[in-house]
Amino acid sequence: SSATTEDLVHAIRDTGAELTAGQDGQVLVTGATAMNIDVSQKLNDALLPYLALVVGLAFLLLIVVFRSILVPLKAALGFLLSVLAALGAVVAVFQWGWLSGLMGVEETGPVMSMMPIFMVGVVFGLAMDYEVFLVTRMREAYVHGEKPGQAVVTGFKYGARVVTAAAVIMMAVFAGFIGSSESMVKMIGFGLAIAVFFDAFVVRMAIVPAVLALLGKAAWWLPKWLDRALPNVDVEGEGLRAASDRDGRKDPDEDRELVRV
Repeated sequence: SSATTEDLVHAIRDTGAELTAGQDGQVLVTGATAMNIDVSQKLNDALLPYLALVVGLAFLLLIVVFRSILVPLKAALGFLLSVLAALGAVVAVFQWGWLSGLMGVEETGPVMSMMPIFMVGVVFGLAMDYEVFLVTRMREAYVHGEKPGQAVVTGFKYGARVVTAAAVIMMAVFAGFIGSSESMVKMIGFGLAIAVFFDAFVVRMAIVPAVLALLGKAAWWLPKWLDRALPNVDVEGEGLRAASDRDGRKDPDEDRELVRV
């Protein structure tokens, strides 16, 4: 699993390709080490397209839900920050050996190649849940007439409870895997527990409200041409409230006239 071994496999393959150039023969390197290197390379090559697809689709969906450009952008950047922080913690413990004794890590080594893709998928789903729980309530308060700063306070007051409960549950579940004797299971549990903690308590409940408060009304800005092009899912129920207000202002004589007709 060392970098020297990986360099050796690539060197043999490169030399074999040179020796068999123009010949009918072919030099192949196989075995568990070579296969692990190949799998790792394929996963690394797939990481950026996978990340772009997942984040890109979520960005579009969040634009439809929140009717904003900056809020989905902030959500995507916050997710990337959470993933990077969690991967950094995994590298520090399982590769560099920080607090390895406390975590029960008997032998340090490279982080397994599937860890980044696995964490991107799981953490992204949880991060977007927390984002929707928290920011939807802020958006609802803003649409219903509160000032941007007050809407952030109102949304945080009610949404933070849901995010806290959900995060604590998921952290407890993932932390349970840290006690496993299998290094891979231990690494996954630790990485996901750290990711949930960082995303819920640092990104969603500290950075997100601060950024929205600083942006003010600009946080909910959406170009008019894009607003007309996007479907209105009306998550906040503003359409229902408007219809209720219209019914409340209607002249009773109009209803009698309609019945008579």
